[in-house]
Amino acid sequence: MIQIDRETFQMMLHQIMERFDKIEDRLNRMNRQTSALDGDKLLDNQDMCELLGITKRTLARYRQKKLVAYYMIDGRTYYKSSEVEAFLNQKGKRMPARLKNQVE
Repeated sequence: MIQIDRETFQMMLHQIMERFDKIEDRLNRMNRQTSALDGDKLLDNQDMCELLGITKRTLARYRQKKLVAYYMIDGRTYYKSSEVEAFLNQKGKRMPARLKNQVE
């Protein structure tokens, strides 16, 4: 059995708590980013691929051809739900109800 003194234990506990605080801050930042941009829900690449029924490569081609608007936040790609809905309407498709409920 290993014994540590009180000071060492408190230092270790303090380091653990600092780590939890960093994780909490990061999660809060991620939630803010994915929750809203100008009051609009953001979708990531995975959401878009599932919604459109396409691969990530096809989605990259859409971005390259400027067919769909996107935003880069912390090196990640996001899409505004309202712009995605407009894109789908332009293509003559509707946003699935299950995703529309998530967006609203």
